[in-house]
Amino acid sequence: MARRGRVELRRIEDRTNRQVCFSKRRSGLFKKAFELSLLCDADVALLVFSPAGKLYEYSSSSIEATYDRYQRFAGPGMNVNGGDARNKNDGDPSNIQSRLEDIASW
Repeated sequence: MARRGRVELRRIEDRTNRQVCFSKRRSGLFKKAFELSLLCDADVALLVFSPAGKLYEYSSSSIEATYDRYQRFAGPGMNVNGGDARNKNDGDPSNIQSRLEDIASW
C-alpha cells in the first residue's frame, strides 16, 4: 500500500467544500478536546468562530472559571506564548470579557 505524501495546507476556495471541511474538522477538534479532558483530567475550554461568525464552544468545566484561571496565569492582556494580546482588537481583554458574559447569558 502506497503512503500518501503531505498535502499542502491552503485555503479551500470552493465555499461549499470549505464549509463541509470546517464542520468535519470542528467536530474532530471538539472530540479531541473532550478526550484530552477525560483521559488526562485536563481543564479544557475551546471557542471556535465559523467563517459566518457563529460561535461554537466546548468546556470541560465552567468556561468562565477556566478564563479566570487563564487570566491569573497569564495576566490581563498577555498571551501565554509571550505576545501582547493588546496589539490585536480580537485579543482585547475587555472584548473577551464582554463576549464571555454574552455566552454566559445563553
